[in-house]
Amino acid sequence: MRWESIVRFKSIGVVLALAVIVAIPVGYAAAGEIHSCWDKIIAVTDTGPVVGLRTDTMNEFLGIPYAAPPVGDLRWRPPQSAARWHGLRDATEFANHCPQFSTPFGLQSFDEDCLYLNVYTPAKHRLWHWGHGHPVMVWFHGGAGFLGESDDYDPTRLVEDEDVVVVTINYRLGFLGFLAHPALSAEADYHGSGDYGWMDQQAALEWVQRNIKHFGGDPDNVTIFGESFGGLSVNAQLASPEATGLFHRAIVQSGAYFLNTTPLAAAEARGAQVATVLGCPDQTAECLRSVPVTTLLANQGSGGFTGNIDNKVLTGPIGLALESGAFNQVPVMEGSNHDEWRLFVALSFELPTGVATNNANYAPRISASFGGALPAPLVAFIANSVYPTANYSSPSIALGAVGTDGIFACNSGKWIRRMAELVPVFAYEFNDQNAPELFLPPDFVSGMPYGAAHASEIQYIMDVRPVVPAPALTDDQLKLSDTMVSYWGHFARFGDPNSRHTPDWPQYDPAADLFQSLIPPTPVTESTFSLDHKCAFWGM
Repeated sequence: MRWESIVRFKSIGVVLALAVIVAIPVGYAAAGEIHSCWDKIIAVTDTGPVVGLRTDTMNEFLGIPYAAPPVGDLRWRPPQSAARWHGLRDATEFANHCPQFSTPFGLQSFDEDCLYLNVYTPAKHRLWHWGHGHPVMVWFHGGAGFLGESDDYDPTRLVEDEDVVVVTINYRLGFLGFLAHPALSAEADYHGSGDYGWMDQQAALEWVQRNIKHFGGDPDNVTIFGESFGGLSVNAQLASPEATGLFHRAIVQSGAYFLNTTPLAAAEARGAQVATVLGCPDQTAECLRSVPVTTLLANQGSGGFTGNIDNKVLTGPIGLALESGAFNQVPVMEGSNHDEWRLFVALSFELPTGVATNNANYAPRISASFGGALPAPLVAFIANSVYPTANYSSPSIALGAVGTDGIFACNSGKWIRRMAELVPVFAYEFNDQNAPELFLPPDFVSGMPYGAAHASEIQYIMDVRPVVPAPALTDDQLKLSDTMVSYWGHFARFGDPNSRHTPDWPQYDPAADLFQSLIPPTPVTESTFSLDHKCAFWGM
């Protein structure tokens, strides 16, 4: 039985009856626990029962362990099974999230015991779902691979309006999640290391397969979705043979920015350098595991993490898998935002330096945007001929266009075209020029408008914890939000975002190159995406 596993209870008699229905041993329902759970609900997992909260809109089960704490000897090892517990486990508060310093994109934590997930289910079970359960959507948060947590995303609108089950997860970040090292590879039976954060995501998906039916979800209809590094993670799971069968649809939001995955040897070489910096010149796994978490955080920098070809999660570059067809072939929704890089113009250049982008620093900032990887003559050509500042309202806007096109938009378009030859793909561009900015102040040096910046679309799908005061969505923006929630929910249910209540969104055809432009109040289909973002110049 699927739905009997979630029941509201208000008396000792009902709890005891529930124990019989779901075969919970009597010892789980101690009298002292029953009286504290009058307005709560119970669900059974394969490691023990949990007690969650019922709200007016949905049921919440927070802080459920999906793997053992990756501490001590389990640091830098694949996730292990969570231990069973006895009695009813409280699931009414978020658990620890993974270690990081405080930033606009994540809350400070130093606790490595962080492999927890949250389950949100509809408050009412609709009769037409009996027998197969609700579609399930599993969210991978962003944060460049070293920031972020599950706690920041409230999926009420998806759960209530689209009748889906949403799961949000924590996964290991930074060095703890993605450090490769020869000593760690020597320990592993697959002769690789790193990508532990992506293994955590797979462990969470395995937990969903084993348990989600007890929360009213359908384990045969699971959609993974994520933004930024979360979107890159979706691409990694598409490419991973280890993820086969764990999901059935995929939504990539701004996640196509680095699919030429680092080879293991290069990642290990960097890891050896890191070990020396961390005080482990002997290059042993034992020494690495003794390094305090605060020391790891202080030395991991802020350049972001992209995983490596570790011989387990990935056996080759992500991009090559998507291009060759050697990926988990499921329906895909993928897109980017019209002004992605403007967030980073502020975050990486103007806020830290207090200097607006100008004609003197424009070319150096273009070079820095690409990590110094572009030859100097190419940088000069981009600055003077392809994106001259005279063609834009300010040098800051010009720099935003360079990064948006060369890092996000055209990469997204490239992989959309490749995958569309093999699976159904629906392509979008989020383009609300007045989207509220939730993370950075509006009054920074140049005063550049953020436009449809990186991460600005998430608030139209889920409620997000704001860092700075931001206006509420306008009526037109709320209409766009309603449409986007419908698109995301219908895609999760059917592998197609369309419904009779939303503007038609055509399946992507490389010959037509049509994207759904998500603009308020009503999305439209556009045919100029590649031209607008100069993708011919970028070779995409």
